[in-house]
Amino acid sequence: MRTPSQRLEEKLLKENLWLFLMALLKEKARKRSELRALVQKRFAFLPGEVTSYKVLFLLEAGGYVKKDGKSYYPTENGLTQLIEGKKLLKRTEKLLRR
Repeated sequence: MRTPSQRLEEKLLKENLWLFLMALLKEKARKRSELRALVQKRFAFLPGEVTSYKVLFLLEAGGYVKKDGKSYYPTENGLTQLIEGKKLLKRTEKLLRR
């Protein structure tokens, strides 16, 4: 049986993979094949390969990232969503500090 903190970790990290992908793409355009390894190196968790591709596909379909050749980069709307996601996490942290 998983602990509550283990379930929280899964929800915050793997189920919000888009935040981590967008943070990496904000730095520079990247190939799909390098993103998964960079998530592991930078954020210390390894998302599933299919999950990574699916999230990137959905980000592209939603207009949050675009592809230039084999590299992906964030759109303005994608960067706005990244900012909003970070704000939500900060608000949540403040609520928990009360």
